[in-house]
Amino acid sequence: MSLGLTEILVIFVAILLLFGAKRIPEIARALGRASHEFKKAKDEIINETEELKDAAEKKAALEDQAGKKDNDKKNDSE
Repeated sequence: MSLGLTEILVIFVAILLLFGAKRIPEIARALGRASHEFKKAKDEIINETEELKDAAEKKAALEDQAGKKDNDKKNDSE
């Protein structure tokens, strides 16, 4: 379901009547700032998640290498 031109105009007129012409720029700025903050927080969460994933993969790789070295030492001593 998409909005047509008529529906968009009705919504705009309703907003104009409810808030007045002077407050619409304030509301638009506030919505823009909120949208920017939301995107910024989302990007930070994604970056932190990727960093944690990379760290876990590196740790697993190091543990795997350490396990292989221990097994090699045990096999050599036997």
